Amino acid sequence: MYDPKTKQTTTIDTCFTWGHVNFDDNDVLWSSFGPAGVEGWFDTKVWDKSHDEKLAQGWSAFVLDYNGNGKRDAYTEPNQPDDPTKDKRLSIQYYGDSPAPDGSVWGTVQGMPGALVRFVPGEHAPQTALAEIYEVPWNNAKASVQGFAPRGMDVDSKGVVWTVLSSGHLASFDRSKCKSPLKGPAATGQHCPEGWTLYPLPGPNYKGAVESASADSAYYDFVDRFDMLGVGKDVPVAGGNLSEGLLALVNGKIVTFRVPYPMGYFTKGLDGRIDNPNGGWKGKAIYTAVSTRAPFHMEGGKGNTPKLVKFQVRPDSLSK
Repeated sequence: MYDPKTKQTTTIDTCFTWGHVNFDDNDVLWSSFGPAGVEGWFDTKVWDKSHDEKLAQGWSAFVLDYNGNGKRDAYTEPNQPDDPTKDKRLSIQYYGDSPAPDGSVWGTVQGMPGALVRFVPGEHAPQTALAEIYEVPWNNAKASVQGFAPRGMDVDSKGVVWTVLSSGHLASFDRSKCKSPLKGPAATGQHCPEGWTLYPLPGPNYKGAVESASADSAYYDFVDRFDMLGVGKDVPVAGGNLSEGLLALVNGKIVTFRVPYPMGYFTKGLDGRIDNPNGGWKGKAIYTAVSTRAPFHMEGGKGNTPKLVKFQVRPDSLSK
């Protein structure tokens, strides 16, 4: 933690690893990157009051309500046979993660076909937390579109989850559309294809490819809940790593914000900020990093450094 007032940096040890992190509305920081089977959190309000790193953190296993009774019970381990009288622990870890408005915390699980997992803390998360898993539709006869391998993700203000797929899609998952039970022995991944909507990314595909929508590679996405870009609230925005731009889904169509300079624009992280809520389009913006690991191979060569790119959309071309 860096304190800009004192200019001091404090190292805080945790019992779990950190990757992509996000705050919820209560200033709790939620983790990703595991270790496998674990979701961890750090309560910054508790830390501010106590400076006790043990008191401020916690973690829980990912446990499916496999017996379907609505509460967490004794569970089988991932290497044990399923038991219809017990719950079931998942050996997964989050890659992307995002708290949702209802208090749950969603994350992506990489792999084939990959999945979204919903983590519900309950009253005392280490003992009460339950999880739900929703795999990306793959070889699923009930699904109208197939996809695979999610990576980055975010949640909009209505609780709809948005992720990017290695199959060349921007995808949404709306849990409220599920028709099958969300707990019990059948709720183990491919039970809600109707919750998924897949939007093909623009641009060409690989020659002969039949299992993907586009050759473009989107690493992460960000939901603009507060219209900081200027194209609407709750607009999901993905980073088009091979198309050198941002891909925003506006009114059901993907709009490309191409970045012609610097050549080699390659973004991984996206976020926004409102500096002046009364400042119109000038008072808010989306920011992205040019995040190639080898900036010296970009335009400019040796000595070239990473950059921050600011995006603002005017209401019309003459707006000042």
